[in-house]
Amino acid sequence: MVKRSWSSFLSGVALAGGMAVMSTVSAGEIYTADPIEDASQKLFSDANSDVTVQLAAMSCCDDGSCADADCGDGCNDLYAAGDCDEISFGGWFQMGYHNKVTPNGVTPNDAGSFNNHPDRLNLHQGWLYAEKVADGTCGLDWGFRMDVMYGVDAGDTQAFGNRPGRWDNGGEFNRGGGYGWAIPQLYSELASGDWSVKIGHFYTLIGYEVVTAPDNFFYSHALTMFNSEPFTHTGVVATYTASDDVTLYGGWTAGWDTGFDRVNGGSSGLGGFSAALGEDVTFTYITTFGNFGARGAGATGYSHSIVIDTALADDLNYVIQSDLLDVGVGAGSAQVGVNQYLIKTVSDTIGVGVRSEWWKNNGLSQYALTGGVNVKVADNLIIRPEIRYDWELPTPSGDQFTVGMDAILTF
Repeated sequence: MVKRSWSSFLSGVALAGGMAVMSTVSAGEIYTADPIEDASQKLFSDANSDVTVQLAAMSCCDDGSCADADCGDGCNDLYAAGDCDEISFGGWFQMGYHNKVTPNGVTPNDAGSFNNHPDRLNLHQGWLYAEKVADGTCGLDWGFRMDVMYGVDAGDTQAFGNRPGRWDNGGEFNRGGGYGWAIPQLYSELASGDWSVKIGHFYTLIGYEVVTAPDNFFYSHALTMFNSEPFTHTGVVATYTASDDVTLYGGWTAGWDTGFDRVNGGSSGLGGFSAALGEDVTFTYITTFGNFGARGAGATGYSHSIVIDTALADDLNYVIQSDLLDVGVGAGSAQVGVNQYLIKTVSDTIGVGVRSEWWKNNGLSQYALTGGVNVKVADNLIIRPEIRYDWELPTPSGDQFTVGMDAILTF
C-alpha cells in the first residue's frame, strides 16, 4: 500500500510551486480574485496549487513593507503585497462525513486509506504551519517550513516508509480511534535568482492530487494518487526556472515516504520538468527512479506522472493525468492509472467538477466516477459535497456508491 502527500507545483503558468516557480495551470482556475486581497479564493482558483506558496501568500501583509529600494519592486510578484521576510503562521480545519469506506487501498476497505471512518463526523485535518519564504529575487535568501497536523488523515500523512517509531511513524503519534499526529514537512531552503534548493523532509513532486485538503477540488482521493505515488520524501531537490515557460526539477531522496530515515537502502532520483505549450496548455512530467526503500522492498523501481492541464475556456478546465509505477517485482506487476478532471465555474462562489478514473494493478482494473461541488460559504470557509461510484472492485466490496461532504476553514 502506498500513500502520498505533496509539495505540489500546480499553481498556474506564472506562479511558483514550493519547489518550483512555474507549473501547470491549476485545476480549473475557476476564480480570479487577487489571492493577497482575498486569500480564500485560492481554495477555488488553485484547486491543486502548492500549499507552501499558497499559505505564504495568504499570510503576507498588505502594507508594502516587503519592498526594497535597492531591488526595484522588492519581492517577486507573488509576495509584492506583504512583508515576506518574517515568519508566517496559519493553517486550516477540515471536517468531513461519508457513508462508506472509500476503496482507495490495494485491498478493499483498506484500513489505511483516506476516508476510512464512515458514518461519523471526522476531523480529517487540523493543520498548522510555520514558514519563512526563501525569496531569491534580490539575491541569496534563506527560508524554512514546518507543518504539523492532527486528525484521521494522520496515518496517510506520516512517514510510513520509515521503520516503526522513527520520526512520526507510529508510537505516540497514533492516538486511537483513527486519530494521530504527523509532521509531513520540515525543511530548509536557499534561493537565489532562478534557483532554489530544499533540504529536509518535504512533499513529493509526483502527481496531481495532494494530501492537503484546501488544494484539491474533491473530498475523496483518486485510486492512482493513493496507491501509485509517494506522499513525502527526505532528501534534497533543486528547482531552476529556465524561462517564463519552462521549469526544471532535480534531486535525490532516501526512497518514498521517509522522514529522516532510510529503509532497505532507499536511494532514488526525483526530477522532471514543466512547460507551457502556448497560453492554454501546460505539460508536466515528473519521475522517480532507483531504490524506493520500504515501498520497493530494496528493488530498483521506476515511476512517472504526466499531467496535461488545458484551459478549454475562461470558465472551464480539463486535466488528464497518467501514472506508471513499476517496482520490478515480477511481470505484470506494474500499476497504471489514468485520471481525467473537468472543472467549471458556475459563479463567483460555486464550482462544479467531475473526475473519472481507471487504475490497473496486477492486471486487474478498477474504475471510479466522482461528481462534486465547491461552495464558498464565507471568505475562509468552503464546503465540498460529492457523490462517487466505484465499480469492478475486488470482492467483498463489489460496486458501490459513496456520498460525502466536508468543510474547510482556513486561518
